[in-house]
Amino acid sequence: MQKTINGQTFRKMFISGVKNLDNYKQKVDSLNVFPVPDGDTGTNMSLTLMSSVTTVGKIAGNDMAEITDAISMGALRGARGNSGVIMSQILKGFCLAIKKEPEINSKVLAKAFGLGTEISYQAVAKPQEGTILTVVRMMAEFAAVNYKKQQSLDVFLKSIIEAGQIALDKTPEILPVLKKANVVDAGGYGLLLFFIGMHKSMIGEDVETLEPSEVKSDFDNIQEHADFSDLGDIEFAYCTEFFIVNIKKKTTQADIDRFKERLIGMGDSLVVVGDLEFVKVHVHTNEPGKVMTYALELGELDKLKVENMLEQNRQLMERYQSEKKELGMLAICAGNGITRIFKDLAVDRVIEGGQTMNPSANDILEACKRINAMNIFIFPNNKNIILAAEQAKVLLEEKNLYVIPTKNIPQGISAAIAFNSDLSVSENTENMLEAIKCVSVGQVTYAVRNTNLDGFDLKEGDIIGLDGKKILSKSNNVEDATEKLVEILQNDDYEILTLYYGEDVTEEQANKLASHLESKFPHLEVSAYSGGQPLYYYLISLE
Repeated sequence: MQKTINGQTFRKMFISGVKNLDNYKQKVDSLNVFPVPDGDTGTNMSLTLMSSVTTVGKIAGNDMAEITDAISMGALRGARGNSGVIMSQILKGFCLAIKKEPEINSKVLAKAFGLGTEISYQAVAKPQEGTILTVVRMMAEFAAVNYKKQQSLDVFLKSIIEAGQIALDKTPEILPVLKKANVVDAGGYGLLLFFIGMHKSMIGEDVETLEPSEVKSDFDNIQEHADFSDLGDIEFAYCTEFFIVNIKKKTTQADIDRFKERLIGMGDSLVVVGDLEFVKVHVHTNEPGKVMTYALELGELDKLKVENMLEQNRQLMERYQSEKKELGMLAICAGNGITRIFKDLAVDRVIEGGQTMNPSANDILEACKRINAMNIFIFPNNKNIILAAEQAKVLLEEKNLYVIPTKNIPQGISAAIAFNSDLSVSENTENMLEAIKCVSVGQVTYAVRNTNLDGFDLKEGDIIGLDGKKILSKSNNVEDATEKLVEILQNDDYEILTLYYGEDVTEEQANKLASHLESKFPHLEVSAYSGGQPLYYYLISLE
């Protein structure tokens, strides 16, 4: 049980967090759509924190005050973009709370999140909920309420990150532009990646092994890229960013505050932070020249950058139009492994759904809107979703939707394999319908109650094998039930047996079973793939 961390450990944790964010900055960039899809949130956050790493690297010792001062100053000096500046202010508050502490415990950690939240909100002229600010605030609120309950600091930090995950999932409901674009907030995503990297270091894990899927979201399955087709007009055209340095001697903090107030009516995404040594300014405005004129009253300008977001948007829309294609695919499934398989098969979008979580017609409709194609094939992969997919087909008038009536995942995979972008809609439809006829499917799960069905006397928790219509096997262990099911389903006409193993089965268990089945049925070529699906230990495909 780890109750405290010292300066040396905190230094390592910070560097690990920065490294993790940098590893996945492109993933964060891909989500950035507010207020313009300029795709640089992850890069800006990473470069901001890298500046702190450089500053910390110049400190020989492990004194907490020296380390925190270096982190705070390095982040402010290296802050890039709105997201980078806000991140620097979160770190400023975080470091202020712990700099006088020889060690960090749960109480100090909660205080750090609280002060980081307070200072970051103060830095933004008009704080926007549904952004990184919401994520850090909800993490701080959780920490403040729960720090007395946790003696183990690593467990406490993990629970704070989980609270941040909940906040991240809520961002599209809070900020309409995120929901419209079908993404979570990029800055909040980056913030969680940073703290996950810190936590990994704390528990002795190598951050290199971390996957970005550690930060999950209800939107992860459909956020490969934002929907750029209808994000509305850009009100303020120029992203303006610079430092005010060599501050004039007569300047006071009140002058800096008045400067900030003058800019409030001139744009949005306004952040003005710093002191009488230097000030960092970021604003989206239609009057960059006037902003700089006001700034020159305080001192000199350095590292000036003005970007035309209207031009960025035009280029983005041109790319969107040039990438428009004739045919697209949408699949509905549950499980990270199954999702990856569909994406590897060039399925454009995957939305979460299946047993116990059927998506609505509107969910399917919205996902189809975000596929940049005129004709879209939908694989429901569940008999209870087919009607909702048909309803979406009626509701979406601007595109042509074709529902391939796949009733399970193996059928959906077979349909996706049969897809050929060079063929017509009718030819693809014919090939897909034929493909789903050629696959025999089995499922291995468990009984949820005592009953008598299909000739089996079942007890709650019994492992059962089904063919989609009825129960064919029963056992007290997964492997035996699966083997019995394959025995019934297979015949000499089949050549390939594929096992998609669920979230409750390990890779070792699946490979061992695959090897056993290949020995028992030598006419079958047996493979096992991670499906990650809930409820079902195995999905079985025979072809």
